[in-house]
Amino acid sequence: MVTACAVEWPDGLIVGSEQWRACADAVSRLAPDILIINEMPFGAWLPKTLPHDPARAEVWAELHSQSLPALGELAPAVISSRPVVHGGRLANEAFVLGNGVYRVLHHKHLFPAEEGWQEDDWFAPAIPGFDAHVIAGLTVGVLLCTELMFPERARALGRQGAHLIAVPRASGRSMSYWRTAGAMAAIVSGAYVMSSNRVGSADGEPPIFGGGGFAFDPSANALGDTSPDRPALLLSIDPDAADAAKAQYPVYVRERDF
Repeated sequence: MVTACAVEWPDGLIVGSEQWRACADAVSRLAPDILIINEMPFGAWLPKTLPHDPARAEVWAELHSQSLPALGELAPAVISSRPVVHGGRLANEAFVLGNGVYRVLHHKHLFPAEEGWQEDDWFAPAIPGFDAHVIAGLTVGVLLCTELMFPERARALGRQGAHLIAVPRASGRSMSYWRTAGAMAAIVSGAYVMSSNRVGSADGEPPIFGGGGFAFDPSANALGDTSPDRPALLLSIDPDAADAAKAQYPVYVRERDF
């Protein structure tokens, strides 16, 4: 068994702050093998409005770069994402920090474009593909926030043998779509699905992030949620259960070329 932890961490988080120490202490008590953190966790949420601001984007990217060493101390494997500058734009880069080694997992491809989440203007992927990776002995895929809404992506990760789909988010207070999408991702992939989200608003202005990390097993049974009273959720991931789910309906259904 491999233990994995989902969290809800506050918007505006800065390494060394009182909030950071509380988050780190909660993770330390649980001692997970894999820690899944919300999308681009450091500093206040930036892509709220148009247009894209290259100078502010550079500062946000540098903040995340400087925060990586502290992040890597929290668990043997830490999965999150960060803004990185590519060709004058940002890419939202999912990564894993494992024993101090940084590895790129995925660039976000699917973006919202509305007030509070103007990501389609701020971001563009610089790396193609949705690939699974071996992390802590598990086959793991990453879907970044909005990408969870497209079950064909989860199905493709399941066909790559994913035991776990990690979903770092930066979403609002409404949970109905997200929980439905998480359950559907588990159904079509035969994988555990664990998601973390930021919570609140650093400046008190919209968007107000909703927290609500969650987890589903490979049969889409709900395994738990984060909350203000329990901001970190620890689960055991059974790769044999995920492998067995791949032979069950509807995961086994083969696709035909027309």
